[in-house]
Amino acid sequence: MGLFAELQNRLKDSGFWIVGAFLLVYFAFHAINGERGLIRYLYLRQEIAEAGKIAEQYSRQKQHLEEKVRHLSNNSLDLDLLEERARIVLNLAGEDEFIILDEPEN
Repeated sequence: MGLFAELQNRLKDSGFWIVGAFLLVYFAFHAINGERGLIRYLYLRQEIAEAGKIAEQYSRQKQHLEEKVRHLSNNSLDLDLLEERARIVLNLAGEDEFIILDEPEN
C-alpha cells in the first residue's frame, strides 16, 4: 500500500505541472496556427503587400489616362491626339496610310 499511496501523492503534486504544461502547449499551438496566429498574420501581411502592388498599378494607369484626358480638354487641345482618337473611334484612315494593329494594353 505504501507504493500506491506514494504514487498517488506524487500525482497530486505533479497535477499542477501537467495541467500547466497542457495549457502552455495549447496556447502555443493556437498562437502559431490559430485564426489570429502567427501564420495567419504572415499570410495577411503578404496579401496586403500584393494588394498594394495592384493599387500602385491602377494608380499609374489612372494617372496615364488622366494625362490623356488633360490633352483632350478645351484648355490644352492636342490636335494630333484628337485626330488619332477620331481615327480610332471612327475606324478611318487615309488612302496613303498603312495601318498596323497592336495588341491592346491592359
